[in-house]
Amino acid sequence: MTIPNKKKIPLHNKKFCSFSRHAKISTAGIPEVFRGLEFSHNAENEQNKKLCKGIIGFIGAGNMGEAMIKAVINSDIAEPSSIYIYDPDPLRLNNFEQNNINIASGNKDLFDKSNIIIIAVKPASVQKVLNQITESNYFTNPKSEKKLIISIAAGITIKTIENTLYKNLSEQNAANLPIIRVMPNTPAIISAGISGISPNLHTTYEDIKIAKTIFTAMGEVLEFEEKYINPITALSGSGPAYLFYLAESMIEAGIAIGFDPSDAVKLTTATLKGAVKLIESSDLPVEKLREKVTSPKGTTEAAVNILDKNRVKENIIAAIIAANKRAKELSGI
Repeated sequence: MTIPNKKKIPLHNKKFCSFSRHAKISTAGIPEVFRGLEFSHNAENEQNKKLCKGIIGFIGAGNMGEAMIKAVINSDIAEPSSIYIYDPDPLRLNNFEQNNINIASGNKDLFDKSNIIIIAVKPASVQKVLNQITESNYFTNPKSEKKLIISIAAGITIKTIENTLYKNLSEQNAANLPIIRVMPNTPAIISAGISGISPNLHTTYEDIKIAKTIFTAMGEVLEFEEKYINPITALSGSGPAYLFYLAESMIEAGIAIGFDPSDAVKLTTATLKGAVKLIESSDLPVEKLREKVTSPKGTTEAAVNILDKNRVKENIIAAIIAANKRAKELSGI
């Protein structure tokens, strides 16, 4: 019998883990977000567990919050029993509770019980969340216990978070609350994202390593000064939408020239996948790759001429600059 390298199991079936490391069982009845989680048992995963020891708390159970929880469990960074989550929508919490993930009674409760706190709510909700956090026992009776704060809220600066959380803390107590700002993108949902991270002055090398471990489970991670987080938002954070826009246009064009919608989708998707792989595998800059496809007086040149005539490249650049400007506005810059 061939034994697979990894096993797929439902999160709630711990007894199954104890007697069989390699069998596969059905995921029927498990919420969609948790299906297909794979558990591996290599040295790297054991290091991840040691690095991210303690309780990880997620404030917000939206798409990105779900993706992060899936990633940290899938990468053996944390067990479901070592995760707390809170979201004001009880329907979202049901999926997690059924899989042995702890549900906090509120943001204050979650903060007090967690060692790593990930703020994964909409930007408009961040200030309310921060205000609730400062009402927790940790702030009413400051202790020497260290907690790492990670925010993925777009446009919310480290200074904004510091102004609320550090307001009534001594310098020593503030040093026990390092803050890391992160901008992931939606492909992180399928562990194919890229995240830019930026730490504040109280963040240690170990703290950064923890954040990188968590977000590497969702794709690639690059560290930047905070001044680059808004441009990251504009380029890679919003970037998937630009590709979806292109794909949408190609699919509509395919239908216009006679293809069935399903075939237009397949042709477009495969083309974009292949083009990305060529960029990744080639030493040539992208403009050279484009030139290699563009034969003189050929079909591609006819298409590119229309794009150039309508200043498509200039408009894409202008669009990303506009996104960066909006990110600055959200940050109050």
